[in-house]
Amino acid sequence: MRREEFNIMSNIKIIEGLKAELVCIVGDFFKLLSKGSNIAQDAILDCISGAIIILYILAEKLGYSHLAIDETMKKKLKVGIVEGDPLEKNGKELSKLYDHIRERN
Repeated sequence: MRREEFNIMSNIKIIEGLKAELVCIVGDFFKLLSKGSNIAQDAILDCISGAIIILYILAEKLGYSHLAIDETMKKKLKVGIVEGDPLEKNGKELSKLYDHIRERN
């Protein structure tokens, strides 16, 4: 097997592993939420942050930069803000997230 073929196969294996890990994290997250109010907040934060990390790494493996992801999220958030998405109407959630992403860049 040539070196280039090995790298492609290695990347495919990594991508498949990331996808499987993401599904597991989402499953764990839903299990935690179904347990009610006695759940550990640290476990919820671990799931959320883990999913975000995996999505950023997966995007990078697929050829997208972290900056491109952030810029695309800001565009989507702006559209939701302008169009009056229910999340925006109820608590300015989209504006808060937009400001957070804008400030970290």
